[in-house]
Amino acid sequence: MAHLHAAILLACVYAVAGNTPVIDLGYAKYQGVVDTTLNLTSFRGIRYAAPPTGKLRWQAPTLPSVVGGIQQAYTDPVQCFQGNLGGAVTNPLATRDDDPLQPEDCLFLSVYSPILNPTVPLPTLVWIHGGGYVVGSASQYSGGDLVQESNNEIVVIVIQYRLGLFGFLAGEQIKEDGALNAGLLDQEFALRWISKNVLTIWGQSAGGGSVLQHTSPPLFRAAMTSSSFLPAQYPYNWEDSAVIAQAGCKGAAALDCLRTIDSASLQDINLNVTAAGFQGTLGNLNGEILLSVTNLNEGFIFVNQTEDYDVAEYVQNLFPLLGVEEVNAVKSLYRSFGSPVAQVTAILGESVFTCSTYLLINAFAGNSYKSFHGSDVVNYFPSFTAFDEPIIFNNTGFINAFTRGFLSFALRPSITPLWQKWSPAAETEIVFWKHVHNLTGH
Repeated sequence: MAHLHAAILLACVYAVAGNTPVIDLGYAKYQGVVDTTLNLTSFRGIRYAAPPTGKLRWQAPTLPSVVGGIQQAYTDPVQCFQGNLGGAVTNPLATRDDDPLQPEDCLFLSVYSPILNPTVPLPTLVWIHGGGYVVGSASQYSGGDLVQESNNEIVVIVIQYRLGLFGFLAGEQIKEDGALNAGLLDQEFALRWISKNVLTIWGQSAGGGSVLQHTSPPLFRAAMTSSSFLPAQYPYNWEDSAVIAQAGCKGAAALDCLRTIDSASLQDINLNVTAAGFQGTLGNLNGEILLSVTNLNEGFIFVNQTEDYDVAEYVQNLFPLLGVEEVNAVKSLYRSFGSPVAQVTAILGESVFTCSTYLLINAFAGNSYKSFHGSDVVNYFPSFTAFDEPIIFNNTGFINAFTRGFLSFALRPSITPLWQKWSPAAETEIVFWKHVHNLTGH
């Protein structure tokens, strides 16, 4: 299999010469698009793994089959099956409607590169999308935004991975005759054939949580996280049992039975069981340098601000394994936040997003530097359209500086920081957008 980074550089040479860019990956050739106005070459919808269907369902990703001719990489790839982020009042996440156009064959990525003829390989930034491990796609993010914001100094790759029960179904039978956390294995598979020597990975929400999951072998030189997602934990076989029961599969051959079910029927089950999301655990991060950011009001968009909450009931539903004593301790700790809705907003935001960031930066003690959830994404990707709300703090100068700070880190991880290194004792933070109501970040 050809090295993706080298293939992209060769394609850029063709683009400079005025030719239509074509990359040869060994198993397939892809023709991209040149935008001379934006000084951008893009290859959208490159297959990086074989279709994870049939006997390959819930298996680790494998190499694609060789195909002849030249494949057009002009449009965004189809989304992986989208799950349901949940809709109960006590559930922290919002509902999502099903899209019948989503296929199971979805292991694609998109590449964005400046039109130039570099003498050395450009640094590569890989974006891992968020969405609670059950929704999200490459089509939501134009890597061209980051290429332009970097002054044409980086190559950006946006990857897709299996979601919901297709990517994160757990259970004893999956462990014995499949691959646990197949969605994370998809991410790793994509990272393996991108040049690790110049690679920075960056993720937001579940994408940030994914950064925490890649433990070995070394796959990147630096990592960045935005609003890392840390979901609650549930029993090992809970989701597996729920899927098997709804599918009508029984006994020792239940997994074989599940692999024969058509994807549309399995997607119906996916929508029913993915309200709990992916329940991951954290290992040792596989990198040396970290840049991390969270927003002050991470929980705001996940909590119904007009609901009259019972704080104890909310905490018990969010963390069902807590006892009465622990629930009362949480109530006491957050009572100073005022109204019940303010309390549960803080509880959700800190437990699911902020705490995971502290776990991460504590793991990087001595090497790392320390709004609403997702409000920062539109600053990285101006063309991002998943949120309908306008940019609240629409200051071009600040947005450019904020975003280029991340891109400077991707280009030069050893860049001198503007504030003190993070340490558990000092907990040094910097506050952005201080005077903007409900949008302070740190």
